[in-house]
Amino acid sequence: MKAARRTAHDLEKAAGGARPARMARPAAPANEALAMLARRGLRPRATIPRLPLPASVDEAAAGRLIELLGHYAFRLFLRGAILHPSGFAPAEATRYVTAVRARGFADALVDLGLAVRVPPDRVRLVATAESFGGTLEWYIAHELHRWLGFDAASGVKFHATGVGGDLDVVAAAEGRLVYLEVKSSPPKHVSDGELNAFFDRVNLVRPDVALFVMDTALRLGDKVVPMLLAAYPRATGGAAPRPRRVERELWAITPHLYAVNGKPDLLSNIGRAIAEGLRALAPALP
Repeated sequence: MKAARRTAHDLEKAAGGARPARMARPAAPANEALAMLARRGLRPRATIPRLPLPASVDEAAAGRLIELLGHYAFRLFLRGAILHPSGFAPAEATRYVTAVRARGFADALVDLGLAVRVPPDRVRLVATAESFGGTLEWYIAHELHRWLGFDAASGVKFHATGVGGDLDVVAAAEGRLVYLEVKSSPPKHVSDGELNAFFDRVNLVRPDVALFVMDTALRLGDKVVPMLLAAYPRATGGAAPRPRRVERELWAITPHLYAVNGKPDLLSNIGRAIAEGLRALAPALP
């Protein structure tokens, strides 16, 4: 042992007498989903989205907003409201909601302190958001934690060379990682480039279950599912799989990759897809 110590000491002297500095390694994230990304060699960082919530909002008002976000009509209304930061007439927020219902949503936002009335008949959000996408991702991550007990995070940056974008929502439970790509726009706005980038992120992260989520009541089988099938061989080098309709517009592209829309209920569809994916990972009875 002494000889070994002398040898190490001699090597240290030959190198100039200074021991090499140890690399400072960051502590593991407390959130298990982020920790699983770190174990995959990434440097994850969950961002804080700009939400239509003022800094002074109380917990009850935030909880009521989450309840309202469970309704597709309200999500359409809020998406339009965010696009009018200087104020809007309730009926201007979206043409997909009746005028009576739009006024009701506007009144609810005012009652919660999330909006103010602008004379004569307009409304303005107290806090502005860059887009509805960050709010939708935040809502889904919140509900996956509250409803299914996942450790979840939204808007996650991961710092990987050659793979761009963020991870919209990641969730971890039972030692499994779920990744959700979330789109708030209709199917006609989905591009081949977006799908290729999605598969790049799936290949990088290697989640146990991946979901391509579109907050729309429109069909996915007409355009989105065929586009996913076309992008799959480019991403994997294998043949396009045969998709399976689980129910309505909930599609299993593979046993571990799903496409879901928001009809009749966005969170229920997401929960069903995750359940299908997790069951596919479990061993079958002999």
